[in-house]
Amino acid sequence: MGLRLRQRILLLNPNRTTRRDINKIIGMQDGHICDLCGAGGDLTAVAVAPRDDSVTLCPTCTAGLSGSIQDGPHWHILHEAIWSAHAALQVLAWRFLTRLETALWARELLEIAYLEPDILAWAQQTGEAAPVLVHRDSNGTILTQGDTVVLIKDLPVKGAGFTAKRGTAVRSISLVVDNEGHIEGRVNAQRIVILTAFVKKSS
Repeated sequence: MGLRLRQRILLLNPNRTTRRDINKIIGMQDGHICDLCGAGGDLTAVAVAPRDDSVTLCPTCTAGLSGSIQDGPHWHILHEAIWSAHAALQVLAWRFLTRLETALWARELLEIAYLEPDILAWAQQTGEAAPVLVHRDSNGTILTQGDTVVLIKDLPVKGAGFTAKRGTAVRSISLVVDNEGHIEGRVNAQRIVILTAFVKKSS
């Protein structure tokens, strides 16, 4: 029945019928399809965190929710899903595309895709805990807020017109919260950003 139905669909509209269209129509006959790609088989209801909205996914799409994703023909269904009228599917498509970062087509699709601000905010809230950043000096010693460090090389300060000299002590440093390779401190009465690779913690 499935093969004959596929043939009838293709005959009705051979130029515009996609694999997802075919699978969706067949799935509707059976009552079981993946909301994202239209495939049948063993389906799983998945909540799209952090909201309670749920979608039904096939094993391939479900497996893509965790771990790394390898680029392949299956994920080209995201070309359609990112424009879905269903917000939860847009969110999933956006999350999958951001994880296909090595695929040029995925990056280009993300650049042209539009999500309403509230939907984009939802997509960006993956529910995963933010990684804990650890700032370390050139010797691998952990740096903490308020430490004193010493420069281990001369550092030209762009836009300030001076060079922070090797051996200069920088007291009461601040840690840049979103970059473990950067700290802030005052040199020559000016507050500057310093790479942790160019300092050592003062004992």
